[in-house]
Amino acid sequence: MTKTALVTGASSGIGEAIAELLLEEGWEVYGIGRDFSGCDLKNHPKFICGQFDLLEEEALSSFLKQLPLSSLNLLVNNAASAWYGPHETISDSQIETMVRTNLELPMKLCARLLRPLRENHGTIINIASVTALETSTHGAVYGALKAGLLHFSRTLFEENRKAGLKVSVILPDMTDTDLYRNADFTADLAEGCSLSPQEVAETVRFILSQPEGTLVSELVIRPQYHRIKKKQKPE
Repeated sequence: MTKTALVTGASSGIGEAIAELLLEEGWEVYGIGRDFSGCDLKNHPKFICGQFDLLEEEALSSFLKQLPLSSLNLLVNNAASAWYGPHETISDSQIETMVRTNLELPMKLCARLLRPLRENHGTIINIASVTALETSTHGAVYGALKAGLLHFSRTLFEENRKAGLKVSVILPDMTDTDLYRNADFTADLAEGCSLSPQEVAETVRFILSQPEGTLVSELVIRPQYHRIKKKQKPE
């Protein structure tokens, strides 16, 4: 029987790479993203595209009604938003968007889909960040929310482990995605200085390939070197 996965933030970056990997493995993938115009996933016969902003409650609820709950075996909470800078420079609206996208929505999706995932002995994979484990200068809100997602994931697993539900957290370091579009820095693309979305996606394959009865609960993935690249200011 075909297994079904729901992946948020699937139109680019890590989410797109995870969706591609799952499709290669024979999964049926329901993917949510804001813009799939430049994404080849929408042409795959086993990819069901949800093109809308996750913060649009009506659109999200309508899309979730399409999910075949009897075959739902995987939820990947990957969608994220971030603004960087000294905390006093972050606006109320930016804080609210980060809170909703990075923590509130994963919690809500888990709550809505927990029963079928538990009944199917499925897996929840939450994409956090290494900033959940350390101080995050100029990223205090983002780091705090990813720490919250990590703690939520740990507790959710303890609540449901007797029922066979698996909950894993992936904590990537600097990755070449557009997460840093609102920052004055970006990933350094020199070899060994940043991760690719595909490298992060491979950790999903690793988590799902574990023998029955075992779980990779938390997985940190880092590039060999710690380096960022300052964006050039327009002249």
